[in-house]
Amino acid sequence: MTYTTITVEKRGEVDWLTLNRPEAMNAITLQMVAELNDYFGGLYNDGSVRVVVMRGAGTAFCAGLDIKERAGDNGSEIPFGGGFGFQGYLADVYIKMRRCPQVIVSLVHGPACGGGFAFALASDIRVAGESARMNAAFIRLGLSSCDMGVSYFLPRLVGHSLASELMLTGRFIHAERALTANLVSEIVPDDDLEAAGIRWADELLAASPMGLRMTKEGLQIATDAGSLEAAMAIENRNQIMTSGSSNFREGMAAFLDKRRPNYKPE
Repeated sequence: MTYTTITVEKRGEVDWLTLNRPEAMNAITLQMVAELNDYFGGLYNDGSVRVVVMRGAGTAFCAGLDIKERAGDNGSEIPFGGGFGFQGYLADVYIKMRRCPQVIVSLVHGPACGGGFAFALASDIRVAGESARMNAAFIRLGLSSCDMGVSYFLPRLVGHSLASELMLTGRFIHAERALTANLVSEIVPDDDLEAAGIRWADELLAASPMGLRMTKEGLQIATDAGSLEAAMAIENRNQIMTSGSSNFREGMAAFLDKRRPNYKPE
């Protein structure tokens, strides 16, 4: 697919994914949904990409749904989304973000609203620019705030009480409070977001390819595990698989030699 609403810049094993509708604050259109579904859907079996840095062009991360486009929809059927039309088609993007084995780092500046907020929540690591402000905007449009995985992601990240406040009111949470609530990992000046993304990506690439993938997968499964035994079963499986790799021996040798590991593709 030729992308027109997003760009993907490949920097070695890191993809820099930019939502690229700055004139509309990167609001989500049907075309953007198609492109994000295509991009994230293609990552699952792509061993050449280990980290995705996601950001927005212009003054916003993502202002949410393009209301003008959706208001002008004539009700035509969208042959995607498991029978839920556009709703299910967009929801598939967040499922693919969680399913892909690559670590996703979101660099959030300006508004991240509704579905844009959900992009940040579905990421593995969030870094906020000083201008970042995020909200579950759905409820301000006459909808439920239980949308696009927000009811799943948000309480797991910040707890039920704060999630209730944000989802029931649609209030914005700004960068400083987001840091206090552990919603973001750090705050940097907006102009330093790219440098922060480079630093995070470099640190993540210091892990072995299989170790990084299996940690994301194992953490996701453990979050929903029904028992300690269920979580440990996944941990045991992951450690047996990673310890059988030559990269484990390289990692041990690098640790003893006090140098950065030279991992091979897996």
